[in-house]
Amino acid sequence: MSTLRNIILVIAAPLILAAAGLTHPSGLSRTTAAHWADMHIMLLPVFPLLAVGLLVPLWRRPGRDLAGFATVVAWVGSFVYAAFYTGLDAVAGIGAGTAVEHAAAGASPGPLKRPLYDVGEALGQAGAYALICAVVATTVALFPRHGARILPGIAVLLVSGWSFVDSHIFWPRGVWTMVGFALGFALLAWAAPSPKAQRFASTATDRAHR
Repeated sequence: MSTLRNIILVIAAPLILAAAGLTHPSGLSRTTAAHWADMHIMLLPVFPLLAVGLLVPLWRRPGRDLAGFATVVAWVGSFVYAAFYTGLDAVAGIGAGTAVEHAAAGASPGPLKRPLYDVGEALGQAGAYALICAVVATTVALFPRHGARILPGIAVLLVSGWSFVDSHIFWPRGVWTMVGFALGFALLAWAAPSPKAQRFASTATDRAHR
């Protein structure tokens, strides 16, 4: 039950983002500006939760070894992702959408949104690369305990992370990137269950053999 709960927990954010991506405007104009800004306001608390998919399997006190050091690096990478990608959401999402929505009549939206896009893209890429680094660190942290069974999930997460660098949640690639994150996090949560879930499974096995 604990493992199933963890899987549900880690796939929630990427699936919400995938669903939002289905209605994400393909471009920012006067006609889409209100939707653009409102969507990013609603998603402001969701994007950071993508990192929960790494924090759940790492939810234990780090030891004083390589795996423990890698756990801390993964935590830091997850934090950097959450901070910088929230910056993208605020600047290129809420800021640019609001600026275009309230621009003077006849004003071209290009000069208004382009500087915000440039800043937002830099923030988002920094966050996405930090998330990739967190995935790599998670591999180092979990492999000694769980072995090769974590590798399928890690592989899916690395591919999804690389796509995330420039896909955001735009349809179609961004949506499939979020679905990939959900799959990768689910595989990782299954392969690296929490200590409580492992104890429960061990106890159930012992009872079955009595």
